[in-house]
Amino acid sequence: MTVRKCIIVDDEPAAHYVLANYISQNPQLELVQQCYNGIEALNYLRSNMVDLMFLDIDMPEITGLELLRTLTDPPKTILTTAYSEFALESYEFGVFDYLLKPIYFPRFLKSMERFFTTYTDEKTEIINPIIAVKIDGFLFDLNVNDILFAQSCGNYVKIFTLKKVYLASMTTNELENSLSSELFMRVHKSYIVAIAKIKDWKRNTVVINNEKIPVGITYRRALTERLNLK
Repeated sequence: MTVRKCIIVDDEPAAHYVLANYISQNPQLELVQQCYNGIEALNYLRSNMVDLMFLDIDMPEITGLELLRTLTDPPKTILTTAYSEFALESYEFGVFDYLLKPIYFPRFLKSMERFFTTYTDEKTEIINPIIAVKIDGFLFDLNVNDILFAQSCGNYVKIFTLKKVYLASMTTNELENSLSSELFMRVHKSYIVAIAKIKDWKRNTVVINNEKIPVGITYRRALTERLNLK
């Protein structure tokens, strides 16, 4: 039996609860990510293989249809929304199905039966060094190879790169989820660093580009093991 990876993209926790429950009852589906806005989903999809996306239309930051318009190779998509007037426009994006909220289990099962009957595409994972961040109200493609470290500023994150500093409209957790854990790690509740950019390390700080970044007590052991330091 082939198991298909899927994600939920919806700003409503209640919608996540319903869909996650339905998905858990289907052994052919694996829920690999739950995103609460389009930018979080965009960053995840750019570096991970997904077979199916349950996508809400009416979301803050960017709408579901704007997300589909931005993706160059979106996974098969089932729109989940309370607004039937978007149905015609949505099929212009090649969506697989359209589920009206509240979504009832029999209708979900019917959609899944059609999905597994017609799905034949096989995709390979492609790691893209670009993530999308929202800066001054606009989406900006940022090359992760340029990132030195990031600092939390409430609902914003200062991203320090080789060229300049960006103030992105996202949380530190959202940024961390968008970055590869092979290349970046949290060293403090307010800081994420590019491991390869660390030039020096002391018990309570790391040095990147002559900037001293604090290392939290709870992160110290993981950092020590990661850098193979004794």
